[in-house]
Amino acid sequence: MGPTASGKSELSMQLQKYLPVELVSVDSALVYKGMDIGTAKPNKKQLLKHPLRLINLRDPKDYYCVQDFRCDVLQAIKEIFDMQKIPLLVGGTMFYYNILLHGISNLPKSNIDVRNTIFNKYGFQNSFILHQYLSKMDRESAENIHPNDLQRILRALEVCLITGKKYSILKKKVSNPFTYHAIQFAIYPEKKFLYDNINTRFYHMLNNGFELEVRTLFHRKDLNIDLPAMRCVGYRQMFLYFMKKMNFSQMIQSTIFATRQLVKKQRTWLKKWKNVYFLYDNKINYLTKKIISILYKIIPRNY
Repeated sequence: MGPTASGKSELSMQLQKYLPVELVSVDSALVYKGMDIGTAKPNKKQLLKHPLRLINLRDPKDYYCVQDFRCDVLQAIKEIFDMQKIPLLVGGTMFYYNILLHGISNLPKSNIDVRNTIFNKYGFQNSFILHQYLSKMDRESAENIHPNDLQRILRALEVCLITGKKYSILKKKVSNPFTYHAIQFAIYPEKKFLYDNINTRFYHMLNNGFELEVRTLFHRKDLNIDLPAMRCVGYRQMFLYFMKKMNFSQMIQSTIFATRQLVKKQRTWLKKWKNVYFLYDNKINYLTKKIISILYKIIPRNY
C-alpha cells in the first residue's frame, strides 16, 4: 500500500524477481479501459513481463463498485493460490483494502435500469435535487454524503429503491471478513518526496500524450464529467479544460493540487491502519531487501 506517486508499482515488479508472487491491482482507476497515461497504468512492455490483474475491466461509461471489486479480487486470489503462488496486492485505493479485510455490507449490485430511472426522473447532472430526494428517503445517509458527491448519492438512492430499506442501516450490517492471512506493507516516504514526484509525473504524462488520451474520451457522446471514471484526478480537470471552464495552466495546477489532496487522504488512512509494516525510505532496492528480510523472519522456514 502507499500514497500516489510513492513507487508501489515499481516496487511490486521488483519483488516479483525474488518472490513467487502474482500481481493484483487495488486501484479504482486502473479498472477502466483507454485510461492509461493519466492513471499511470503500467505500459504494454511492463505488463508483458509483469502481468497485473484487475485492470482494464470496464469501459469508462460503466460503473465499478466495491462489491464488484471484492468479488473480482477474491476470485483472483483463489486462482493465484491454485497456481501455487502468492497474491501480491498493490495499489492506493484504501477503501478497497478496507472492505476486503474487514468485510462488506450485503448490498445489492448496481442496477443500470434503476439508475436510468433516477436519471430520467430527476436529471443526471442535478445532484442537489437528488440529494434532497435522498434526504426524504434516508436522512442519515443524506447528512453523511456531500450534496455534490453524485456517485455516492446515486448509490444510496439505488439501494433504497431496490431494497425498500434505508441505505444507512443496510451498510452497517457488515459480513464476510477476509479469511486469508495478510502481510501488509505500506510505503510511506516524506511528503516533499511525494509532492516532487507528483509534479514530475504529471508533466511526464502531458509529454506522453495525456491530453490526446482524454480528448478522445471527451469526444465520445456516451461519456460526461460526472461519470465515476471521469471523476478520476486529471481526467476531470482535463474535461473542464476542454469545456473552457479553465485554461491550460489552471488545469495543470488544479490537477497537481487534487493529487496532493488525494495523497493527504491516503496518508490519513494509513496512519490509522493496523498490523502494517511501514517503509519510510524511497529507494526501491532498499525497500525490496527490507520486505524480503521481514518475510524471512515471519514466514515458517518450511513454507
